Amino acid sequence: MSTEPASAIEDMVFLKLVRVVNLTARPFRQRVGREHQLTLNEWRTMALLGSRPGLTATQLADLTGLDKMAVSRALAGLQRARRLHRHEDPTDQRRSRLYLSSAGKAVHAAVVVRARQREAELFAGVSAEELQQLNGTLDKLIASVASNAGPPASG
Repeated sequence: MSTEPASAIEDMVFLKLVRVVNLTARPFRQRVGREHQLTLNEWRTMALLGSRPGLTATQLADLTGLDKMAVSRALAGLQRARRLHRHEDPTDQRRSRLYLSSAGKAVHAAVVVRARQREAELFAGVSAEELQQLNGTLDKLIASVASNAGPPASG
């Protein structure tokens, strides 16, 4: 039995980060996900491909923090819905470069507007300076976690 007070556990930054993700993911699934038949991981993948076409699955895994299997499932779902095109990488035939199809671009355009509105709602009570500081802190945290995660997967 732990002698640590519950409030100490609830104050852990990691648990707060997980809670923020969960509290923001739930409304996504209920609104946007149902409307567009889109999972959260499919959206994460689309969001990156919308701004950085031609990424590989490995790059998507690195940039989203998702494991390779979750990225693979997201890509398969996007491909089934005809929202994704794969093209052979001319420098490495074992890899595919990923691009949104015209249908994927249309969904991306619709969802990104809602995502930006949601982000504005979430940060309405946070000053620009606080948001800039949070952004910098998160970048440092991501770099720290990524450097301690071991070597990236190939592909």
